[in-house]
Amino acid sequence: MTQRAVEVLASVDWVAAEDTRHTRPLLQSLGINQSLISLHDHNETHRSVQLLTRLQQGESGALVSDAGTPLINDPGYFLVKLLRQHHITVVPIPGPSAVITALCAAGLPTDRFSYEGFLPAKQGKRVLALERLKEDVRTLVFYESPHRVQATLADLQQVFGNERAMSVARELTKKFEQFVSGSIEEVIHYFEQNPDKIRGEFVLMIGGAPEKEMASLSEWDGLIQVLLKQGLPVKQIADIIVDYAGVKKKPVYSRILELKALME
Repeated sequence: MTQRAVEVLASVDWVAAEDTRHTRPLLQSLGINQSLISLHDHNETHRSVQLLTRLQQGESGALVSDAGTPLINDPGYFLVKLLRQHHITVVPIPGPSAVITALCAAGLPTDRFSYEGFLPAKQGKRVLALERLKEDVRTLVFYESPHRVQATLADLQQVFGNERAMSVARELTKKFEQFVSGSIEEVIHYFEQNPDKIRGEFVLMIGGAPEKEMASLSEWDGLIQVLLKQGLPVKQIADIIVDYAGVKKKPVYSRILELKALME
């Protein structure tokens, strides 16, 4: 909890909280006795309209969630979208987020990553979602609950194989915080041998697929020329090719510049 966050929570007219029963003790521990309003998945739509009205009348408010950052797998998206549409100033107060906290200590590449939230609960849909990410070169980040984490690990092994690097973080920022790193097979083996560690909320991080070497730059010439004719910037075209083909950006960028020069 930053000093800035404490000052904001103490100065606003009200605090919208995912669960007031969790937020009240936190505020009281900071010496803040604030008016609390519930805002959660089941009431966010109509509650947001109520809060918009109060803000338009000159009040100020804050939004908090039970753990982590609002909107990151927590309520708040509808509210923020509504406020933006009505030109209400929304000020982000930096704070802890499990995605970033886990990545910082995972030992996996962080220059590019994709946060995927919770995977589908049903295995068939979960495997399908993973298959779509199999060739992604970015580090992949998922949230998972303790009662489903072993099934999800098994599906990761099925889709990504045994050797893909991964790191599992649990109980972040708490007394029993733990990271388990290694290959997917090694991580699965650890939790099979230590079932007492399957507790708390999990962050699963998977190393990206190895980048493919482009056999021939010329195989993309036709697409590049079409995109150039449409007036797309060189950087945007390079991003499209890289994201689609999983290839290195530098040679693609150079080839686009070559083709652009020939077309001028």
